[in-house]
Amino acid sequence: MAWIEPEVTRKPRKPMFLCVLSNTKTAHIPKLSAAGKTAELTDYTPAGDAELMETGDIISVPVLPMTPPYDTPTPAIMTRSALKLTDVPYHFINSGLIITPEVPCIDLKAKPGEDIREQIAVGDVQGIYERAKFLAKRLRNQVDHVVIGESIPGGTTTAMGVLMALGYNGNVSSSADENPLELKKQVVEEGMRASGLTFGCLKDDPMKAIACMGDPMMPAVVGLAAGFQGTEISVVLAGGTQMAAVYALIKHLGFNTEKISIATTRYVVEDKSANFAELTRTLGVSVVYVADPGFGKSALKGLQRYETGTIKEGAGAGGAMYLAGLYGITQDDFRTEVEEVCKLLKAGH
Repeated sequence: MAWIEPEVTRKPRKPMFLCVLSNTKTAHIPKLSAAGKTAELTDYTPAGDAELMETGDIISVPVLPMTPPYDTPTPAIMTRSALKLTDVPYHFINSGLIITPEVPCIDLKAKPGEDIREQIAVGDVQGIYERAKFLAKRLRNQVDHVVIGESIPGGTTTAMGVLMALGYNGNVSSSADENPLELKKQVVEEGMRASGLTFGCLKDDPMKAIACMGDPMMPAVVGLAAGFQGTEISVVLAGGTQMAAVYALIKHLGFNTEKISIATTRYVVEDKSANFAELTRTLGVSVVYVADPGFGKSALKGLQRYETGTIKEGAGAGGAMYLAGLYGITQDDFRTEVEEVCKLLKAGH
């Protein structure tokens, strides 16, 4: 059995990894997001992820992004390892950050997302979309295969909100071993009421679904995908239920999804509290790549916690591992590299 299913064998000539970094104040709701030691520290998570992926360490953030209570290290360690092993070119994209990382970022001039219980959760959705689309068009001659990841705490709740507005029952995944699904549903219901929405009422207006219930990562990734339309460039959305929501937005905007697939981790697919597999089938996603880093074999307790559901995906980890598979990296070699990153960071022990 391959460590990435279905097995990937075609190495692209010009691959690229893009990671969209965003914040939503929805993550400030207590007990909603586990992408940080406290709700307030989630503001630093995307910046910390970018610094870790770029340098192997954190620079401007006070603490390495981890999930309590076992200090399970961020999935960015997986992305860092894959990018290091493959030497694939990459860019970070700032689409509404509260804290800006001390590494180069392409700035889409987006503001952080508001709490989705406000009437407007994302301002200037069309502007973010257009700037991201323009960026993709500028990158076209540099790439034939692009993997797009994200880092945004609270993003599974906004994903649920958008899916509900589009007419899908999205039992989203979580960065915690116990998914606070009922709290997420309550927050989404409050957000729908605040915006005067009902289930499926925005199926023909996906941009309004983002504005009312989404986050600033979404118009950025949708815009990037739109900018690669009409070419032979393959697009892989790297993430779990958040990228399923983005795929739904792309589909409802009427774009061709033939060359768009999703890559995620085994931990998302096996999450019994979520319905990722059912959702992707309903959406008609042609290919879903599932990566298994084999952390059950690791001696590091923090990595072993992934096997029990503490953190499942993030920072484009599933897509980065997919890239590693394209380059012929084995599961054992990948896990060894992740352990080396953890040892340098003194994390995951």
